[in-house]
Amino acid sequence: MTSSHASAGERADILGVQVSCIDLDDAAGVLERWIRERGRSYVCVTGAHGIMESRGDEDLRRIHNEAGMVTPDGMPVVWLLRLLGRRAGRVYGPDLMRRLTEISARHGYRQFYYGGEEHVVEQLRSTLERAHPRLVVAGTLSPPFRALTPEEDDAVVEAINAARPDIVWVGLSTPKQERWMAGHRGRIEAPIMIGVGAAFDFLAGAKEQAPGWMQRSGLEWLFRLWSEPRRLWRRYAYIVPGFACLAIGRLAQEAFLSLGHAVQRQPSGR
Repeated sequence: MTSSHASAGERADILGVQVSCIDLDDAAGVLERWIRERGRSYVCVTGAHGIMESRGDEDLRRIHNEAGMVTPDGMPVVWLLRLLGRRAGRVYGPDLMRRLTEISARHGYRQFYYGGEEHVVEQLRSTLERAHPRLVVAGTLSPPFRALTPEEDDAVVEAINAARPDIVWVGLSTPKQERWMAGHRGRIEAPIMIGVGAAFDFLAGAKEQAPGWMQRSGLEWLFRLWSEPRRLWRRYAYIVPGFACLAIGRLAQEAFLSLGHAVQRQPSGR
């Protein structure tokens, strides 16, 4: 069951996925309000990869569209939102995690880290606690890289709920983390679950982030492909050209609709 608070304001249809028209400040403010209201929601941090995966997977698309918030994670998504006339800024998983960690340390919000390799999660915890001595980390869990048995899954839910976190950070990669959050909605008692993909690795220092200029230029995918070519080449071989072509089509459709409306508004001559 989700609370009625589960809304991040205006959304825009980006190739079938309803993306929240927000920036980092907006997202942090909404999520802090959700913590205070004590409802239950999940957040999808979604770039071109998640949107393209959702196009071919109706269930994944539904999971995104039922989320309390779908943040524009990559610059191509942000640019498309802006070209469609929507106000938006990049809400990148690692940046959102940094911002909410800082806020949590000030207000005593409890964190739980679920996912990733055990040594990475422990390094993540250590790094964030050093940076924010008042941060309350309620617990961590690194699940095996296989499907859990029902008994194991029940034990995970029990452990997370026993820790009483305010935020459950889920680092299982797309689309596994989105399916996990949707499947545990109503079972996990924390106000917020946030799927942040590789943010655990980046903040723990296990993987290098793209330079700022590449992130701002929409070229982070190229840095990640260079860093992990064997793992990522298939993903980016279809995501980059596919998203670009579909985005151009979406903009053309919007232009034709606007032109049609303008023609209809013209006074008829005699």
